[in-house]
Amino acid sequence: MAEYDVIGDATTAASAAAALAAGTGPVAVDVERASGFRYSQRAYLIQAYRRGAGVFLFDPPAIGDMSALQDAIGDEEWVLHAASQDLPSLREDGLEPPRIFDTELAARLLGHERVGLGAVVEHTLGITLAKAHSAADWSTRPLPQSWLEYAALDVLHLVDVRDALVAELEEQGKTEFAAEEFEAVRTRAPKPAREEPWRRLSGLHSVRGRRALAIARALWTAREEYAREQDVSPGRLVPDRALVAAVAANPATKGDLARVKEFTGRASRSQLDRWWAAIEAGRADPALPSERGSGDGMPPPRAWADRNPPADARLKAARPAVEELATALAMPTENLLTPDTLRRVAWNPPAEITVETVGAALAEWGARDWQIGQTAQVIAAAFVDSVNAPDEASESPS
Repeated sequence: MAEYDVIGDATTAASAAAALAAGTGPVAVDVERASGFRYSQRAYLIQAYRRGAGVFLFDPPAIGDMSALQDAIGDEEWVLHAASQDLPSLREDGLEPPRIFDTELAARLLGHERVGLGAVVEHTLGITLAKAHSAADWSTRPLPQSWLEYAALDVLHLVDVRDALVAELEEQGKTEFAAEEFEAVRTRAPKPAREEPWRRLSGLHSVRGRRALAIARALWTAREEYAREQDVSPGRLVPDRALVAAVAANPATKGDLARVKEFTGRASRSQLDRWWAAIEAGRADPALPSERGSGDGMPPPRAWADRNPPADARLKAARPAVEELATALAMPTENLLTPDTLRRVAWNPPAEITVETVGAALAEWGARDWQIGQTAQVIAAAFVDSVNAPDEASESPS
């Protein structure tokens, strides 16, 4: 196995970028973060490979300015696996691809049963990759050589995989499907911040009462602020279950909080003053949260039969039709059309159901042209059929 070095200064980074610029064809790019260890999602290693140049491993925190790499490959196609995961971290370092090829997304559109990088490499090239360090703390320095070998393999075969998938897409008539999907991923705006992110606290469903929820919110916020300050994953400071346990215990004093056995975590006692202050702030907060979080106005489908029977009928008619179409196209249903998009159009359909109006509604919720072209007709037909279908309740014997 080859020995790999980490590029950690601007001069060496410029030389590596020049070598990549002199290579040929698309550039394979990958990112290693420290998810689960650090608060940030920044890149702690960026790998790049190009034919005629080889593999280069960049250390963005050490290099600082990554503009030499952007200048070198900023006009080329970038090949990534699960690009939506890596693009935010790349952009944080000023790296922006002009166009991409996403090997994971291509494999999904092609109907591959397994779409992890190792599985796709094995399917297309017959090469088995060891995935031993995928959950490692990539902020570690120095990085062990075995980790660097793993990181290099993430890009070493990616261009060959791309070429194999290009041929498969052409064979299945899905080249344009893939091109639209890749561009949608590349240009997708960041998700807006959640209005009440603290409601994602695991175990919050067991917390009863608005005051208790206010305390949970205050504890979550205090942990979030400290995690950001320390650049440590929040759960490594105090796990979610420990915060919920503190709320449930309802301690009368700081000492009582310290005696809550389930209040664990490496910062549970060292930052006891912080957590107690949060509990007191939650108890005094006049702005009590609602028992339930603010939704988007659309109830879960299981409630549709009671809340909106026509929408329930539309969804029950359209969903199997879309699933059948996805099967015929040999791709997962969610890649043909996301379940959320179908639900939204079924809940609030156009006033007049035609292929054109359904297509416009799908586009409003972010469906791509190829998805609309494939699904609008079957969805419109299903919606019409749902209106004409006999009422099961009235048909049942009395």
